[in-house]
Amino acid sequence: MKYISTRGGVAPQSFEQVVLAGLAADGGLFVPESLPTYSEAEIASWAGLPYNELAFRVMAPFVAGAVPDEELRRIIDASYVAFRHRAVAPLVQTGHNDWVLELFHGPTLAFKDFALQFLGHLLDHLLEKRGQKAVIMGATSGDTGSAAIEGCRRCSNIDIFILHPHNRVSEVQRRQMTTVVGNNIHNIALKGNFDDCQNLVKASFGSQGFLPEDRSLVAVNSINWARIMAQIVYYFWAALSLGGPLRKVSFAVPTGNFGDIFAGYLAHKMGLPVDQLVIGTNANDILHRCLSANDHSRHELIHSLSPSMDIMVSSNFERLLFDLYDRDGAAIATLMDDFRASGKLSLADKALSKARGLFASHRLGDEETVAVIREEYTTSGYLLDPHTAIGVAAGRRCRRDPAIPMIALATAHPAKFPEAVRQAGYPQDPPLPHHMADLFERRERFEVLDNDLAVVQAFMAANLSA
Repeated sequence: MKYISTRGGVAPQSFEQVVLAGLAADGGLFVPESLPTYSEAEIASWAGLPYNELAFRVMAPFVAGAVPDEELRRIIDASYVAFRHRAVAPLVQTGHNDWVLELFHGPTLAFKDFALQFLGHLLDHLLEKRGQKAVIMGATSGDTGSAAIEGCRRCSNIDIFILHPHNRVSEVQRRQMTTVVGNNIHNIALKGNFDDCQNLVKASFGSQGFLPEDRSLVAVNSINWARIMAQIVYYFWAALSLGGPLRKVSFAVPTGNFGDIFAGYLAHKMGLPVDQLVIGTNANDILHRCLSANDHSRHELIHSLSPSMDIMVSSNFERLLFDLYDRDGAAIATLMDDFRASGKLSLADKALSKARGLFASHRLGDEETVAVIREEYTTSGYLLDPHTAIGVAAGRRCRRDPAIPMIALATAHPAKFPEAVRQAGYPQDPPLPHHMADLFERRERFEVLDNDLAVVQAFMAANLSA
């Protein structure tokens, strides 16, 4: 399988090339030249498979020719062995045809473990095969950083540099990153917001002269295709668990960078009968404004009780735009250039109509989010984290057909966000799982740096392993 850029400016690339490059040289994002598609009978034959085997069936076509089947199975098995639920991604019913897909049973209690455990083992395999070393540089609004560190910390061919906005992630999120011991692990607290972190990462990928000739950057943010690919699996898993593909299902996804819900869109394109994909946003609502009012304009960042979604611009939305504009790379390049210059973007009528056929959206502020956590705990006894609460509320608000199951993706464990849970009236901080019980006693290690590209790059160059 070959991969192309959303901006059409590079030749088709192999799976190995796109995983190691992350961002395309023309500034675009990689997508498959064509998607594998499955009939209803083929998908139905997967019912009852364990998660690891389903993951192999879904992902194998994307890596064909790059990773042998036996090696792919080994990588998948190694990726999910540390998950603390036998089902890996269990479903919990919270109401009539209302379900929560728990994606927080991985090592760092967040959905990003699904992709980043896989990506870490995959990178280790690819770099070992090539006899190369690489530098991971990533930006996080909370969960990506800890999941990337946990997924890649044992890789002997990788140095890891993770940027997070200083004092803008929860204490649990920060400590999950900064207490991991390893000479190849470096946490940078940037004096800025998440978009500042992301902008420095993008700028560094565009100009890597600060690194030695034998090193290159690898992206672990959701721009990396392998992350999207790994997330497709749990959409099939959830649908099959509720009678799919013989019945339709809908998904509600709390999203900031659009990567998680884009994986659901790909599952739909591959043959999964999805009725709706509901976008849940917090006050940083560029996706909701785009879909509801055709207003994709950059606003000032608002810090919220759901910090992993505190993002002004959703990077992965470009991947959907590429399809909405009939895979016209030149049109997307122009669109994104105009957006970068003006901070504003409006979709063509045809593209917006296409998006609204499958997607719906809803926005919740902090007060509404807290109210949803309180109501859910009072009525069903189920405790939501603030991000999941937004997804649950968005699904209930936007569903078209109450006979179709609505599956809200639970993207994080509530213990990671005690402030929101306390505001909802929960009598105590939700306890951390036993393997993290001593998290607040562990020593932290991180550097506070100015929001300056030269300062960050100099720090990275000075701290590379031999």
